[in-house]
Amino acid sequence: MASSPGTDGAPNVLIFMPDQQNGATVLPGCPALTPNLDRFRQDGITFNSAYCPAPHCCPSRATFLTGLYPSEHGVFNNVTTDTAIHEAPYPGTPYWGAALRDAGYQMGYAGKLHIGRNISPEDAGFESLDGRDRGFLAPLDDAQRLHRWQRANQDHCVPPERRPGEILRPNWGNVTLYSTLQQSYRELGDYKIAQSGIAGFQQMAANGKPWCVMISNNGAHDTYDAPQEFVDMYDLDDIELPPSFGDTLDDKPRVYQRQRYEYWSQLSDTEVRDAIRHYYAMVTMQDAIFGDILQALEETGQAHNTIVIYVSDHGDYLGAHGLWMKGIPAFQEAYHIPALVRWPRGAKQPGRNIDAIVDLSDFGPTILEACGVSSEQTLSGQSLMPWLTGESPDDWRRAHCTQMNGVELYYTQRIVMTKEYKYVYNGFDYDEFYDLQNDPHEMRNLAFPNLDAKRKAVLAGDGLKGKLPFPPLGEHLDAVRKDLLHQMWNFAEKHNDTIFNSYGTVALAPYGPGIGTDPSSPLSDQR
Repeated sequence: MASSPGTDGAPNVLIFMPDQQNGATVLPGCPALTPNLDRFRQDGITFNSAYCPAPHCCPSRATFLTGLYPSEHGVFNNVTTDTAIHEAPYPGTPYWGAALRDAGYQMGYAGKLHIGRNISPEDAGFESLDGRDRGFLAPLDDAQRLHRWQRANQDHCVPPERRPGEILRPNWGNVTLYSTLQQSYRELGDYKIAQSGIAGFQQMAANGKPWCVMISNNGAHDTYDAPQEFVDMYDLDDIELPPSFGDTLDDKPRVYQRQRYEYWSQLSDTEVRDAIRHYYAMVTMQDAIFGDILQALEETGQAHNTIVIYVSDHGDYLGAHGLWMKGIPAFQEAYHIPALVRWPRGAKQPGRNIDAIVDLSDFGPTILEACGVSSEQTLSGQSLMPWLTGESPDDWRRAHCTQMNGVELYYTQRIVMTKEYKYVYNGFDYDEFYDLQNDPHEMRNLAFPNLDAKRKAVLAGDGLKGKLPFPPLGEHLDAVRKDLLHQMWNFAEKHNDTIFNSYGTVALAPYGPGIGTDPSSPLSDQR
């Protein structure tokens, strides 16, 4: 008798993507309570070093669904704003979901897509399971814009007393960073989205064909509004401030400082800890929803041959360096994402933790290979299948590169990061350079030592006297900086990232794209 899909035949695929979840929250040692994920981690493979290409929704989600980087699919920022660089992915952009659909898979999508103004799940190869109206992605019309400004103008006065967690923003509208909800999580939209996804794969499981369902909800997205039942699981006195909270940001770009001192410094330390508590409570709520999803999968009888992926689109600063939400700056908390995969039939040695650098572009190639489906398009990501089957590929990437162009306020920022070092090319301010081995929380920027002395020399009329325009860091760090920038330029060329303009006011990286690599350098073998 022929084997049935989801048992011994072609695998099913179940993806759960809660929004804006910090990658550390699924790893051992984090105070976030995640009992279902703890069990899931024991039965699956955890990728400790998984990252997104840009620290906000649209470009990262498009990368997950295409296996391409923003420079290749065209989505660089929030597609809902009037100032979006592109309103949707480039015409003709391939989606791995469409390849699965064409191969005979039943496809279902529940929740947030958010990759283009007029892009529906059907465009990406999925059937919509919750009937979500894509009109919510449309830009504001004139009446809506007028209402927004009128509402903001009501907040022109500072109230006599700021409420806990409230950020005063005159004429913008104040924001309360966190709140406690009285509803059960089963009354909230995230639970309802998950139930739509569950109903979808339950029906598909009974149809005798392989299926792929993606469930994408609001997750831990700001503001941090968590049900009382989950907030009560945490004692405020047990919540600690992040290790980098004491960073003054004096050696970091000024926009980082402006965010912290204009807005976030309004919060007391107690409010910071309470915001973290509410964020953890939201993560615990996602864990409960994920538990419901896993239980429903077990009841189909197809869990053994279903690839279950738990992943987020980007992280959250969560108070690190005194910052919140996502976007600029470039610290790891907004880029590091959870990435866990369970596949009882196909994955070997469950319970492993993989330290290899992976990113959201890798999941499309992984799903296609695991399902035995070929694509006519060349994807930029690398399949994770070797790691799932117990191999350690020698040709795996050793550096992670990003593509961030800002949202409404447009900053050109590129990160190239290895396990040991991280360089941030800031087209709008001074660069950043971190020794992650000795400074894992990115407190000390090595990019421009003795900057004040250099300024004084120039102002005194001494100039640079023919020296390079950036100071030496020492033989080893100079070589590392040079090689990291070499990696950045190689990645940009390979993926058509147009940051090569040599014009005098934009050619600001310490080394340009013509840089070579010293074969004896510590990073010369990076890919």
